[in-house]
Amino acid sequence: QVQLVESGGGLVQPGGSLRLSCAASGSIFSINVMGWYRQAPGKERELVAIITTLGSTNYLDSVKGRFAISRGDAKNTVSLQMNNLKPEDTAVYYCNARGVTTIARPDSAMDYWGKGTLVTVSS
Repeated sequence: QVQLVESGGGLVQPGGSLRLSCAASGSIFSINVMGWYRQAPGKERELVAIITTLGSTNYLDSVKGRFAISRGDAKNTVSLQMNNLKPEDTAVYYCNARGVTTIARPDSAMDYWGKGTLVTVSS
């Protein structure tokens, strides 16, 4: 059983910073892509940032230059450094792992989601 656990959300004033972290646990063999998505009230879930095993990244246009995604050395963790936060960044942030294979089933890739962590940007 693969689980993703996020941490680091909270309340921050506009212009402030937060760092989100996500750790994948279970008998993981490999994870192709890890990333962060967010969903604001009344809106659809959107991709914020993703990073591949080789370190290639992709960002939502509105967060470019403010957010930075990184993966840990073990490749089963991912972090999102968020700087110069704006009220429109307020949302539940979800960790995502794509193309996850396990030791028991190295030939069968699946996708997993964390339960989400709330980020509120407000004065």
